Amino acid sequence: MTTSDRMTVFDRALVRRRRDRAVPNFSDHSFLFDEVAERLADRLEDVLRPFPLALDVGCHDGAMGRVLAGRKGIERLIACDLAPGFARAARGLAADEEFLPFAPNSFDLVVSNLSLHWVNDLPGALLQMRQILKPDGFFCGAMLGGDTLIELRRCLYEAEMAVSGGVSPRVSPFAEIKDAGGLLQRAGFALPVVDSDTLTVTYADAFALMRELRGMAESNAVLARRKIPATRGLLFDAARRYAELYAEPDGRIPVTFQILYLAGWSPHDSQQQPLKPGSGEIPLGQALKNGNGSLS
Repeated sequence: MTTSDRMTVFDRALVRRRRDRAVPNFSDHSFLFDEVAERLADRLEDVLRPFPLALDVGCHDGAMGRVLAGRKGIERLIACDLAPGFARAARGLAADEEFLPFAPNSFDLVVSNLSLHWVNDLPGALLQMRQILKPDGFFCGAMLGGDTLIELRRCLYEAEMAVSGGVSPRVSPFAEIKDAGGLLQRAGFALPVVDSDTLTVTYADAFALMRELRGMAESNAVLARRKIPATRGLLFDAARRYAELYAEPDGRIPVTFQILYLAGWSPHDSQQQPLKPGSGEIPLGQALKNGNGSLS
């Protein structure tokens, strides 16, 4: 990747500070990380091979390490996180996802649980993770997708338009599923697979949701955000709209978290290879005929 390819969207120093501040009370807000760690581990159970040496990139408080303990033949798991506080909590080391301090061909497995959506150079980070895998090593990660917080995004947008007559980024942008597979291919992963699911959580009101996001260290960190806090009027208007548009019969509001799951292999000669164009032994017309199809 050249310098001109790089996009700087997030304030990474702010992300690090917020993660460090979240450490003492993170267990009160970590349900999403714990749930997705379990789902990532379930996906790994479908891979019929052991992973003696594994790396957890963006470990937070070590949820992946706890879930993977004693599973998949993992003899050693190294945890790292952008925030030194989280690195200490997970008994790992402080390391930036964009500048991983590991030698090529080091790991059998790299996992990442809800951290990569804060990376500016996502193609570069994925490339580094592929490079530090041994040949035929496996990457499995989860990140927040484009439908995450879609309700909050709408209500903040409409409230700011009404109160200020203009808008600024109030919710961080997230990757779309249609782009994720291309990112894996661009990073050189073989046999890339991307899928998603949606988790819906309810809160008493929009203010409870905002407190949860702060506790998760998932508040807006876009460089283009307004540097002054949102006014009380804007926040109350957004909360009112949220309740009017989305509240359930019991008065609680639903919140969408879309999770993208990315998986791929470090290339190896033993892996299944796609046929070269024109190398098929059966003509297309014959294949369609055998399958009771027809050309039109």
